Parts: sequence; C-alpha cells; structure tokens
Amino acid sequence: MAQRVAKIRRFELSDEKLVRFVIGKAAMESLAVANRRAYMHPLVIATWALLSYAIVSFMNMWPAEKDGLIGYFRPIPLMAATTLPIMFLIDWLNRPEFEQATQEVLRGPDMNDLLAYYSRHPASGLWICEFGDLFVGLIALDVTSETVAKKGKKAFEKSPTSAIIRHLYVDELYRSSGIQEDMLTHALRMAFNAEPALKVVDAYESQLIPYVRNCLRDASFVFEENTKRIGVFGWQLGKRSLSREDWEKKME
Repeated sequence: MAQRVAKIRRFELSDEKLVRFVIGKAAMESLAVANRRAYMHPLVIATWALLSYAIVSFMNMWPAEKDGLIGYFRPIPLMAATTLPIMFLIDWLNRPEFEQATQEVLRGPDMNDLLAYYSRHPASGLWICEFGDLFVGLIALDVTSETVAKKGKKAFEKSPTSAIIRHLYVDELYRSSGIQEDMLTHALRMAFNAEPALKVVDAYESQLIPYVRNCLRDASFVFEENTKRIGVFGWQLGKRSLSREDWEKKME
C-alpha cells in the first residue's frame, strides 16, 4: 500500500465545486456550534427544567409508589419531548443572522471566479491541503482590496501594503494535528515573499471557531478589535492582524 503524503498546493479549476461547497460549509459551521453551545447554556437548562416540571405536574406523571421501580421512568418521555421546542426555538432565533453571514461570504468578491481572482497578484493565493487523495483543508489570502477587485489588474500599479485571510478551514478530523498552522505559515510566507511592500495581514475570528482563533493567536496575530456579536447569546466576532515585523521575528 502506497504511503500517503501531505501536501499544500494551489487551487486548480477542477477543485472549484469542492472549494465552493467547503466555503459554504465552513460559513455554516458557526450555526451548528452556536446551537450546541446554547443548548448547554445554564439559562436554557434552567428553562428546560422548569418547563419539564410544569408539564409533568400538569400531566400528573410523577413516579407513584404503586408502580414500583418502573414508575420512575414515567416522566422521562415528557422531559425528553420538552427539549424539542426549545431546540427549535434556539435554531429559529440563531439561523437568520448566521445565514446572512454565510450569504455575505458566498457573495464575496472572490466567489465569482476563484481562479481568476486569486491570480490577480502573486502574493494572493488559494491553497488546498491534501493527505494523499483526501481533502484536509483550504486557506485563501487576498491582497486585493474591494476597489481593486472592481477595477481589475490595472489597479495594481501601486504595490499593496495590506492583505486579508478570506477563508481558513480544516476538516474536523485533522484539526487536532495542527495542520492549520502549517497552512497559515505557508500562505503567509508566500505572500510576504512575493510582495516586499506588504506590511500587514488581517484576519477575522470567532468565539465559535476556536481552532482558527488559536491558530491566529499562535501565529502572532495581534487582537485589534471586536467587530460584532452574533446569535441569541451574542457570540463575539473579532479582528486580528499580523505585521511584517512580527512575522519576521517569529521566523527567526
């Protein structure tokens, strides 16, 4: 059996369907995480306990001594059923904001033509990480500003001084290996080496996606600001940046 080798390569046209699917999946991952965390929130658990108590009392389904041991299982179906409307309500409250955020990603300036967009400048790139023939993750670094994206290649007469990490995703199976750190390092090295005028790289983080947040922090990205809150419990989104000086110090 041939040994599988991990590699990071540039995006190709044949990857487009997979990459578009993964970008959408990554954007919606926050909704699933937000729902799971909300289910375990003390306020939600307290609400479930009170609602279960009220329903079991109303239905007179508390254990009775005459029923013996089996009677202690009587309230369980009602208590389990009580979770369904709570879970539905949380998803219903969370979903609009997360779907809007996903639409913003899917309507981003790079999504019209991925290959052409990330070929505008040598410091930009969309890279895919593979383990043998298995997809591991992707990262996209863009030195193209919104203005440049509309004007085309001619707008690159002046060397760009800033960039942004538009996408960073690793399949859950591989996150514990820390491969996201290698992918980020690869993208940063390619960008800083290709564009001497590049001074800073920005990236956005979320409390709901800790592996990306930790990866940015470990790569010396400095916290800049909180951008907004999202979801029923106001999960915090933020912005980090990495200067060329900090990058060069880390690489020494």
